[in-house]
Amino acid sequence: MLLVEDESVIAMMVEDFLTDLGVTVIGPATSINAALELISTDQIDAAVLDLNIRGELSERVADALRLRRIPMVCATGYGEGAAEFARGAPIIDKPYSKDKLATALQSALHSAGGVDE
Repeated sequence: MLLVEDESVIAMMVEDFLTDLGVTVIGPATSINAALELISTDQIDAAVLDLNIRGELSERVADALRLRRIPMVCATGYGEGAAEFARGAPIIDKPYSKDKLATALQSALHSAGGVDE
């Protein structure tokens, strides 16, 4: 799973959450270009995407994920209305818990057809 997050403390916390959930983490990508590079070169099942990376909206990353049909969870400190480009993806508000992340990931994967109930 690709982790795109520019705040190191949050990235470490989310990486721990994902590891606890049994997920192999790719990244964290701390810039838009780093995320795009990982998307183009690595096998990615899903992504956790911060909507704002170093002051830049991560719309190009969301577009690249959608182009490759990679489900994503969007994380933001700005509320659900923060970015129109996150449409259709589960959005979780920072700070969030491991349980909220797990629920959002399950929703994203289910919507993409990757999880059976």
